Amino acid sequence: MIVFALLAAGATITIIFLAFRHDLSEARARLINDARWVVTSFGRLEYALLGEGVPVLVIHGACGGFDQSVQMAGNLVGRGYRLIAPSRFGYLGSGLPSGLTTSMQADAYAQLLDALGVERVFVVALSAGEWSVMQFAIRYPRRCRALALIVPPDHLPPGVLNHGGALVRAICASNFIAWAVAKLAPIWPGAMRAMLGTDPGLVRDAEPAERVRAYDILERLLSVNARYAGMQFDIETAALREPLALARITCPVLTISAADDAFGTAARAERIAEGVPDGRAVIFPAGGHALVGHCFDAMESVASFFDSPGDAS
Repeated sequence: MIVFALLAAGATITIIFLAFRHDLSEARARLINDARWVVTSFGRLEYALLGEGVPVLVIHGACGGFDQSVQMAGNLVGRGYRLIAPSRFGYLGSGLPSGLTTSMQADAYAQLLDALGVERVFVVALSAGEWSVMQFAIRYPRRCRALALIVPPDHLPPGVLNHGGALVRAICASNFIAWAVAKLAPIWPGAMRAMLGTDPGLVRDAEPAERVRAYDILERLLSVNARYAGMQFDIETAALREPLALARITCPVLTISAADDAFGTAARAERIAEGVPDGRAVIFPAGGHALVGHCFDAMESVASFFDSPGDAS
């Protein structure tokens, strides 16, 4: 009996390991196949292009990369926009320059646009992409046509290392743990709450396509090893509490969040909208940081705002 139990345990471990290796290999292949590179004065910057039309610079959030940007904003392509989606420094194939700041990242965005022959863009920032994108709007006002900030995070409270605590630290440290958390998320409520600041009940009760999208956000953590340096920089940036000169952002600004976002982005979205010369906020009653049930609505609001930024409500 003991022998059979050991054999069964060994077979289970082998199956789990092979499934993990398969998913990790697929994730790495997808990232390599979709990526392009440009050399900036700060080092290599990876990016992806999607669609044809009016250029939109899409900047991903924490734990992301160009793949996160494409997943979130991909339906803008159907509205006649061309997505330019770089991986921020420290993420995926982008380098990590010494002494990195959000201003350096903003300058790298400008150099990427120069390399692509693009003078002016609409800009979408997801979550932690907010800080470098607002620097871009401040430093390059003539190049930023309008700015949409989706679930913009506030700075971390004093003494808080990161949102999500020990679970986030564990995920950052291991591809296997990140993979296991993604696989267990449908039956482990804590994963959705810690990683995505979202009530797991919202995900459970959402339409099937929205459930798939929410869990896919966690699936796309792979390869987390290739995102680790960027995630650490985001945590450091969130703790800096660096003031931003909101009054210097002269382009129209749209902020979007959900009132129940556990990361507190609704209050941040309203403050930014009030602090810039031309700002407006859209706050959904529920949806969490992943905007469950409102992702399509959010991107429709962004598309309408870009179609007529001076008149969007």
